[in-house]
Amino acid sequence: MACAHLGDLQRLSSPKLSQSVHREECTQCFDNQVQDGPQGVEVCLNCFNGGCTGERHHMRTHLKKSGHRFTLNVKRKQKPSTKRAEDEEPPAKISKLAIVEEREEDKYEHNTVIKCWTCDSENGREIPEAFNDAKVKALADQTMASLSSARQSEVKAWEEEFEPCEHTLMLQQTSVGAIPASGLAHCVACELTSNLWLCLTCGSLGCGRVQYGGVTGGNGHGLRHFEETGHPVSVKLGTITPEGGAGKFISLSPKIVFLILLVDIYCYQCNDAKLDPALSEHLAVFGINVKTAQKTEKSMTEMQIEHNLKYDFSLTGEDGRALEPVFGSGLTGLSNLGNSCYMASVLQTIFSLPAFKARYFSPSATTDHAAQCPESLPADCVECQMRKVADGLLSGRYSHPAHGSTSSVNDPVFQEGLRPTGFKALIGKGHEEFSTMKQQDSEEFLGHLITVLRRDAHKYKDRSADDTTAVFTYGMEQRLQCGICSKVSYRTDAMDVLSVPVAAVENGKDADGKTLYTPIPLVACLDAVLTPEALEYGCPSCGTKVNALKQAKFATFPEVLVVHAKKFQLVNWVPTKLDIPLILPDGDEVIFDAQHLGIGLQPNEVELPCNAAAPNAPQFDAGAMAQLEGMGFPVIRCQKALLATGNSSAEAAMEWLFAHMEDPDIDAPIQPSSGSAAGPEPSADQIAMLSDMGFTPAQARKALRETSGNAERAVEWLFNHPDDTGADNAPASASAATAAPAVGGTKDVPVKVPRFTSGHYVAHIRTDDAWVLFNDEKVVKADEESVRELKKLAYLYVFEKA
Repeated sequence: MACAHLGDLQRLSSPKLSQSVHREECTQCFDNQVQDGPQGVEVCLNCFNGGCTGERHHMRTHLKKSGHRFTLNVKRKQKPSTKRAEDEEPPAKISKLAIVEEREEDKYEHNTVIKCWTCDSENGREIPEAFNDAKVKALADQTMASLSSARQSEVKAWEEEFEPCEHTLMLQQTSVGAIPASGLAHCVACELTSNLWLCLTCGSLGCGRVQYGGVTGGNGHGLRHFEETGHPVSVKLGTITPEGGAGKFISLSPKIVFLILLVDIYCYQCNDAKLDPALSEHLAVFGINVKTAQKTEKSMTEMQIEHNLKYDFSLTGEDGRALEPVFGSGLTGLSNLGNSCYMASVLQTIFSLPAFKARYFSPSATTDHAAQCPESLPADCVECQMRKVADGLLSGRYSHPAHGSTSSVNDPVFQEGLRPTGFKALIGKGHEEFSTMKQQDSEEFLGHLITVLRRDAHKYKDRSADDTTAVFTYGMEQRLQCGICSKVSYRTDAMDVLSVPVAAVENGKDADGKTLYTPIPLVACLDAVLTPEALEYGCPSCGTKVNALKQAKFATFPEVLVVHAKKFQLVNWVPTKLDIPLILPDGDEVIFDAQHLGIGLQPNEVELPCNAAAPNAPQFDAGAMAQLEGMGFPVIRCQKALLATGNSSAEAAMEWLFAHMEDPDIDAPIQPSSGSAAGPEPSADQIAMLSDMGFTPAQARKALRETSGNAERAVEWLFNHPDDTGADNAPASASAATAAPAVGGTKDVPVKVPRFTSGHYVAHIRTDDAWVLFNDEKVVKADEESVRELKKLAYLYVFEKA
């Protein structure tokens, strides 16, 4: 008998271009990660939510909650793989590194059938005859043709622009005539014959730097030439092709293909890869004919991408034997989605904490939430996605060896790993960096995740009582004492991560020329944060600038202390991470006692006048104010916009206004900030210098205030506070509480990186008396000796309060 509800099905609309179609996975669990399983994935034809139909049957939950009645069951089977021919012509010139979309129909066969859940509310009644209707068939076809949610996130996320810079555009060359072949054979300062860089100013040939992981060898003579002469731009020999800036395809996964720039042009002044539109003319000065050049080496982009694809964090013990894969509850890996190891290491770490386990891993509570979720789509609900990840990592349901994953019976068999595409898309939504597929900083991601969870708790008041991020929060007391009148001021800031500077003391070089550093005790780094610091201060009581003493102490201790080891230096104003060994205390325990705890204003202390916290009223550019008011904006909004953009221009303020029109406090009076512990007002030159590095004037001004006008420390402050807009808000205060000494064991997130947002993150987590290494989808038992060495190189340390 035909379905009696086809009329209702005919009235449904096809998905819009901007609409996500969740046809690859269930949005509430990982039971059907993709539609390759025997039951496939059910796609709701009203809202295009994806759900499983197995034991948990999240599609049925969705249908009961929403009242929707029709789904498209999708099953797929992979076709035999086809490879791009090696001699296939590259595309035309490109100026960006971007994903090239692959057609899914070229890779998979799909079987689809429409189900009516009014006819059968338990399993759905298949109605294959529905495809006979043109409108229904068009609906199903559009559902399948639309970019899936996971694919949509991947394709729009990975794009890196390559642009010329002033140094390539304004290059001044010294004519030296044609360089003979012998002059291009090896580095002018050593015998290296590969990884050679030709200075486009004078024709000097120098070797490159050693790249992380042994990607290339080099002694850095090209860089030394720049340091000695100031000649900024070089091109890598062997990457020059007749196409100049042409590209090549490199496959990252069955879903992602990178289109990469083949020729390497590097500006040492900018410390970045750049384009040279006149490369042919610049090389002709040295007698090099681009049209006859042949590519003999891979570009840095090619090597970096291929190295990341093949990179395998050491999975062997000190004895050279492969580390043992482990499986079970809490031992599930996360598949790399393309530069997502920073996210995986953070997720493995936080879901090993008791507070996160108790909050998000509760099957009954998860079921109750799914039935009552206020969001129409689970993919848009932070709570749903956190519970999905928690179930995936902690249940053990998905922790089993992958089928056919090795070529030898002696090779270890790892997991396939979960693909948290929905989680990544939601948490990164709208964020300039975390919405992309570029490598990111794990500490910054942890801060962003904490912010998202708190925002969600604030949005839904019923969740605020269970705010798990509170385990990271501690109060940091800031005490300031005038060196003349001895009066004091106190403030308490709420913080989540303790960033500690790590001194870089060079200790020679190893056999490969890599700089070695003197090991630094972690306790010494912690003490440095709490050590009194002298600064110049405008004392309101003395009425003049004086030398003051500023000291930080804990006002409260957190349940979980995250220590961020700032192992980087500024090289050409670019933060570069260093392999500085950190020595943990015995037993991996950090003990805080009374000397680390602030106790506030004492009876024998005199507090600085209250007006010390009230800075001069902010000044606003009169011309910009007139322009903004002339456009009809209220005065208070104009003032806030100019304050947020550093009085830079009416145009910048207007952009800020359009972006913040819906802010709930947009019309609230401007609250003066507390200036009791602030440094001197920064100069226009200092603000301009930081603005030239890409920061807004408001961010630059705040960073300089926070660091007493020290430009280098201001840059560090800016990189440690990437989400701070520079708005002058009063500092949050932590509730005063008596804190017991904190003692904790560690979890750590080691990373080996040469630049601020590159490298590979893994997590080492202690479970009972054993250490487990989480390296994307690979989960193995870590041997003690390896852990002991890798602890020294960790980037984040996580201590739990005893």
